[in-house]
Amino acid sequence: MSLRAVVFDYGMVLTGQPDQQAHEAMVRLTGLSLDRFEELYWADRHAYDEGKLNGVMFWQKFARDGGLSLTTDQVEELNRLDGRYWTTQNPAMVAWQRSLKEAGLRTGILSNMGDTVLASIEREFKWIANFDVLVWSFQLGMAKPDPAIYRYILEKLGTRPEETLFIDDKRVNIEAANALGMVGIEFTTVEKLRADLQAAGLDRNLPVSALA
Repeated sequence: MSLRAVVFDYGMVLTGQPDQQAHEAMVRLTGLSLDRFEELYWADRHAYDEGKLNGVMFWQKFARDGGLSLTTDQVEELNRLDGRYWTTQNPAMVAWQRSLKEAGLRTGILSNMGDTVLASIEREFKWIANFDVLVWSFQLGMAKPDPAIYRYILEKLGTRPEETLFIDDKRVNIEAANALGMVGIEFTTVEKLRADLQAAGLDRNLPVSALA
């Protein structure tokens, strides 16, 4: 069966590397070691993505767990920097989405995402609106790799699992998509993605030559 849709993860697929200046500013503001910062940053990220915490609540909990006495202004600055950290783009992948649309395929974003980060993305990147379906985890109260969120985007796209390619940088998320019958490819680089698409014979159905 031919592919009818391509679904992209946002972070580290449609984005480039996160903004390191924003990251350094967050670490510096907290006064923590890099290792301790990273431990606390990722501890509740899934809860943030699921909408159990909003951006301010995330950083308030971060401060409590880290034993930090942060002012309201400092919490708000961390929240702002966190949005900036993830507001980068991968021009080759953004351009390829346009090529897919021109080739008649439907496109979507399925991303584990918190509210403040999305607000930053929407302010900066008008190309987000070029996708047919946008699924941001916090708005649904569920996140990848929960099978329900994959079923949700399939329903919105109006495609069957085997008609839908899913591209994500995390193996666990690809495995969840594959378990539902979707075609999943783990993303590392544009060059590797092109090679993987060709190896899978998907260049017969997709404009792989436009992926550059």
